[in-house]
Amino acid sequence: MENLIKLHGYLFWYLLLIPTLTIAIPVDTITPTQPLTENQTLVSAGDLFELGFFRPDNSGKLYVGIWYKRISVKTIVWVANRDKPVRNSSGILEIGEDGNIQLVDTTGNPMWSSSNQSTARNTVAQLLDSGNFVLRQENDENPGNYLWQSFDYPTDTLLPGMKLGWDAKTGRNRYVSSWKSSTDPSEGDYTFKLDINGSSPEAYLRNRDKIIHRSGAWNGVRFSGAPGIGTEGFIASSFVKTKQEIYYTFEIQNRTLYSRLLVNHTGYLERSTWIEANRIWNVFWFGPRDQCDYYKECGTFAICDTNDSPVCECLVGFKPRNQQAWDLRDGSEGCFRYHELVCETDGFLTLEYMKLPETTTAAFVDAAMSLDECKEMCVRDCFCTAYTNSNISGGGSGCIIWTAELVDMRRFSAGSGQPFYVRVAASDADKNGDVATTGDGDSGKTKKIILGCGITLGIVLFLLFVFFQLKRRKSVRVNNRRTTEFRGERGGDHLMNAIAISNKRELSGETITTDEFELPVFDLSTIVMATDNFANANKLGQGGFGSVYKGILVGGEEIAVKRLSKNSGQGVEEFKNELRLIARLQHRNLVRLLGCCVDNEEKMLVYEYMENKSLDSILFNKHKSSLLDWKTRFNIICGIARGLLYLHQDSRFRIIHRDLKASNILLDKEMNPKISDFGMARIFGGDETEANNTIRVVGTYGYMSPEYAMDGLFSVKSDVFSFGVLVLEIVTGKHNRGFYKQNNEENLLGLAWRLWRERRGLELRDSTMISEAYSEWDDQVMRSIQVGLLCVQEKAEDRPNMATVMFMLSSEGALLPQPKQPGFCLGNNAAITNSSSSNHNHQTLSLNQLTVTALHGR
Repeated sequence: MENLIKLHGYLFWYLLLIPTLTIAIPVDTITPTQPLTENQTLVSAGDLFELGFFRPDNSGKLYVGIWYKRISVKTIVWVANRDKPVRNSSGILEIGEDGNIQLVDTTGNPMWSSSNQSTARNTVAQLLDSGNFVLRQENDENPGNYLWQSFDYPTDTLLPGMKLGWDAKTGRNRYVSSWKSSTDPSEGDYTFKLDINGSSPEAYLRNRDKIIHRSGAWNGVRFSGAPGIGTEGFIASSFVKTKQEIYYTFEIQNRTLYSRLLVNHTGYLERSTWIEANRIWNVFWFGPRDQCDYYKECGTFAICDTNDSPVCECLVGFKPRNQQAWDLRDGSEGCFRYHELVCETDGFLTLEYMKLPETTTAAFVDAAMSLDECKEMCVRDCFCTAYTNSNISGGGSGCIIWTAELVDMRRFSAGSGQPFYVRVAASDADKNGDVATTGDGDSGKTKKIILGCGITLGIVLFLLFVFFQLKRRKSVRVNNRRTTEFRGERGGDHLMNAIAISNKRELSGETITTDEFELPVFDLSTIVMATDNFANANKLGQGGFGSVYKGILVGGEEIAVKRLSKNSGQGVEEFKNELRLIARLQHRNLVRLLGCCVDNEEKMLVYEYMENKSLDSILFNKHKSSLLDWKTRFNIICGIARGLLYLHQDSRFRIIHRDLKASNILLDKEMNPKISDFGMARIFGGDETEANNTIRVVGTYGYMSPEYAMDGLFSVKSDVFSFGVLVLEIVTGKHNRGFYKQNNEENLLGLAWRLWRERRGLELRDSTMISEAYSEWDDQVMRSIQVGLLCVQEKAEDRPNMATVMFMLSSEGALLPQPKQPGFCLGNNAAITNSSSSNHNHQTLSLNQLTVTALHGR
């Protein structure tokens, strides 16, 4: 009865005094007599953080959260009742009779409570300047005596002072987990959690139970596999391991800065700081950033290095477990040792700038040992596979020893990672000038004998190679005749389904070597057999370059064969250009080139097979477009953005694609996008980002930026423009019809610009997605449209780069700049306008050395 009277009292004053705007209580504390209602907020003493009620996207769901007080863009850092919102009702946050903080709705039903198990009385709840919301005794402000604190229950954000890890007092692992979507703070699929089961705890980014990314062990300065989570000048990071707790935390050295570690709902870990001048969160590190950031990308006993091609490399003395998969750029099965170890004479290979292997297999860690003592212990233990320092600060100290397979290693550029020492056979220890063995003088004599035998054997093998090459030249001529005969008949008796041993092919009077492109070369007979002699039933599509066929190798591997037509506008240079570029590119959002085939007039590229073909075949097909719900479309947008970011910034080269369009985006069986067709791509220098000039403009009508189409100026911003067109096409399901207004009809960019200015942007959404079920994605749709319009602005300098695009897409709290007029109207040109009226789906146009491909509706 007393509770009911108390509740009625709250409601009376709430209804009597309810203002039109939220007001801030001049205190930072909730007491038993002073609860918090929906129209009020708490503000920390230093005016740094604010706590109150919020409704995401003006929905009917009410949450209690904490956000930055001084940041103009409301950025939620903690949510109390994330999995149990108050629905269609107001709420009251109060101190309950049991001394806990509790959230009740207007009918008095409890919706959330702090988890303090004590029966303390005279408690108060206070919001601190750290962003921590604490429950304490009224007269006890000692931090060690908090009865409960929000820092023990993070949501998607790790703030300075928060601990990521295990606490014996609460018996729980503190971890961060993503929101379910940009407007739904309930726990999503992605978590970042410290695993304390290994000898040296490390953090894992997971999608439910699947590991996406591993931080690597803490090395005294930073996590060895995630440099951005460690020390960045203004951030002081630390790692603590005691019997009572194991955790990672960080502090901001400059208190005027705001910085956070976030797991966003798209599955990325982000370190960002607030830039007040631009009113955005600047993401200066995120992960996974590249192919080698993904867990077990190269399996066991292999190193992943994005500066190499392929990115996976077996350690010295090891070779791939599955050579065929390895040749096809799939290194996930790893490597195995083919040189047996002899404990007494084994040596060690030194690897620099390494992310340490997974430490769940490390059998021993000792913080007091020196590196020499660590090595001596590894030498004595015949099961020891590797060792290194556990702490790299102060010149190095401590010891970690591995006694099992080495998993998930990668090599960084100078400045990251640490030295790492792998046990190898004596014959492998000094290869590549790495490290001498640990044996005695006898082992040195043995090495000299081995070296002499090796030289002799090498000479013999060289002579045999010359002999077989001469013999093979004769057999190639015979094989070519057989292949020619096969083209006129169905059958496969004369075919060999194997990759050619030769590393040379003649192409229009030029010699192409696999050494030049670092790719396998397929025999023509292999391709003919795989595609059933290029049967029409296996034809996947056709473009200006020629046709694409599906093929199946004898081992069951599905492939896509791009066969260059003799009449194609793409010639030898474009063919070689694509080989040079894509063979050296490794990213999950770029199509994987498996090899090539060159035989007289035949020029073919062999790709991984993509089950769902190209994006345009679904997006612009009214019978199939319903397969693309908004979540799938947004994932496609983000995947294309990641691939472009890799090309522009994170790959070995700075690459401009120059022909980004829907038909060059391929979709795998899970609808993941992969950028393809690099025949028109160009490499920039390492520091070049500004436009270059070309007298030959190549690209596709409707996707080319104005400065490129009219003046031949191309840069990374040219690709950004094409990406913006793609984003708007993915949102609307409509083609962009080019640069011009024809017959007074707007093209897609003109339509999007007009509806955006009229605040009717949601009308752009593909009609197949319009339903109540999609209302929760309205904010994300509008954000995508805004990003698309920012990318297609007329002036290249106004467009964002791809790093900024990625941030804008993934950070729902950021305030985006308003777009300026897009480059959709360049003035009418009769010559081009008339040419574009062809009924062909794709048409190549040339005018004053302008070469474009016109797209028309199907």
